[in-house]
Amino acid sequence: MLTNNDISPMLTVREVALLLSIHVNTVRRWSDQGRIKATRISQRGDRRFRLEEIKRFLAEMNSYGKNESK
Repeated sequence: MLTNNDISPMLTVREVALLLSIHVNTVRRWSDQGRIKATRISQRGDRRFRLEEIKRFLAEMNSYGKNESK
């Protein structure tokens, strides 16, 4: 049986855009390019993003920025 700890929070395209301070179309493009991993849900194919994936993406971007400034 699944518990709440087994299911990670899922974010919408809009929520990810707000967290990253980017446009929703940029989130969609990055998802299409594979930069951010998305899960497709429903027949429409709506995207959902795991919070852990967004945190990983932010950590990579932060470390990339630090490496570039050296």
